[in-house]
Amino acid sequence: QVQLVESGGGLVQAGDSLRVSCAASGRTFSTYAMGWFRQAPGKEREFVAAITGSGGTTRYADSVKGRFTISRDNAKNTVYLQMNSLKPEDTAVYYCAAGRILSIDYSYDYWGQGTQVTVSS
Repeated sequence: QVQLVESGGGLVQAGDSLRVSCAASGRTFSTYAMGWFRQAPGKEREFVAAITGSGGTTRYADSVKGRFTISRDNAKNTVYLQMNSLKPEDTAVYYCAAGRILSIDYSYDYWGQGTQVTVSS
């Protein structure tokens, strides 16, 4: 079992930056690929970014490419999502997820409870 706890969400203005974190329990964190997803009100949950267990490979949604960066610190059992040049359309609940393989779909085994990110115009 892996438990995931997101933090770092908040209210920012358009153009600002924000970093959200996801802390994982367990001693096998480095064996899991990690993903970030988001869900805006009235919309389906969508893929944002993902990273392999070693951190050597990353994937991004086209909508965030060049603005968001996913990274991880396996010594701290934590994955991060650095979000720059935020836009109002980035407003959503952000979820982290853990799985055995890197994926851009919902096929992750464990999910956090989410953290709210609100970008005002």
